[in-house]
Amino acid sequence: MTTSAASTTPVRPLQGITVLALEHAVAAPFASRQLADLGARVIKIERPGAGDFARGYDSTVMGQSSFFVWCNRGKESLALDLKQPGSMPVLHRLLERCDVFIQNLAPGAAARMGLDYDSLRGKYPRLIVCAVSGYGEGGPYSDKKAYDLLVQAASGLISVTGTPDAPARTGISIADISAGMYAYSGILSALLQRGHTGQGMRVEVSMLEALTEWMSYPLNFSHYGGSAPVRSGLTHPTIAPYGQYRAGDGKSVIFGLQNDREWADFCRAVLQRPGMAQDPRFASNLLRVRNRDELDAILEECFAPLTREQLLRRLDEGGIANAPLAEPGEVWAHPQFQARRRWREVATPRGAIQALLPPATLSGTEAAMGPVPALGEHTDAILKELGF
Repeated sequence: MTTSAASTTPVRPLQGITVLALEHAVAAPFASRQLADLGARVIKIERPGAGDFARGYDSTVMGQSSFFVWCNRGKESLALDLKQPGSMPVLHRLLERCDVFIQNLAPGAAARMGLDYDSLRGKYPRLIVCAVSGYGEGGPYSDKKAYDLLVQAASGLISVTGTPDAPARTGISIADISAGMYAYSGILSALLQRGHTGQGMRVEVSMLEALTEWMSYPLNFSHYGGSAPVRSGLTHPTIAPYGQYRAGDGKSVIFGLQNDREWADFCRAVLQRPGMAQDPRFASNLLRVRNRDELDAILEECFAPLTREQLLRRLDEGGIANAPLAEPGEVWAHPQFQARRRWREVATPRGAIQALLPPATLSGTEAAMGPVPALGEHTDAILKELGF
């Protein structure tokens, strides 16, 4: 049987869906990039000359921003100055043809331009309008600016992160990422709903609510238990041994035990001191936590002759869950990514870069992983397509 070219072209879940993105920074761009990876056409509006200000966050990826190349592959860049009167006809011609409009402008900006859901739904009844903001519409914080670090603070995340001596922010833009993922899943849900009703809908996501949802464990613990979880750095407040331990070569390993059976396996295979399982100081988890300092001193002595790789092998042999405390460069070369062929080449204006496939693997298709656009790269083609 002859296989046609059409039958070998991958069909992606959002093929035929067009997204208009009036976005900047991380939260909304991260959401719309997920849609692009699933096959949607994403048209990103950028300010002429400057573009999305995330383009200037750093210049580490061959002179390009590490944030921008991460969040904006597979999109088309349309340079459009929305302060000029001639821009609105272009914008509305696009909205006529789009399935989804996503924006994360400053508080109130979309409404002032007539680009909020209430202003658009009469003209474009099938349009899904997604607004990503810091604190959501309504309430005393609706007009307050929000950045990732500020939302980490407001949600309580910083208060439970760090060591007993000092709180810490997380090392990634977790408030932006959580909001972006809820915007992405909300848009997918709205597309399914439109398939039933034929009508578009509003999708509203706030960074505060997204990250606070992820904070539900410490919130419940604090609200119903009377006190917040103790910051414990890389140790566990109620389990021992559990956390960071250094091998003799100076490199660290993270491991943890779940029960007394694992403690016996740990003593036998890792410490190679099977009799220690019955040591009255450490015979139960409560005792090990109570005598953590003594236990850690013994572990340090046992691990001193071992390299990290030797320690990891012993932990694996004993069935103890573990991981190296990896630096980003080590993660880049992680053997699991290589074995599962998770890296793909993505084109950028400065040359090809490596990027990981999205975590959700769909059978029979693969993420589009399209090129990162130069600022305004598609302006002429899109304007011509629209008849301007």
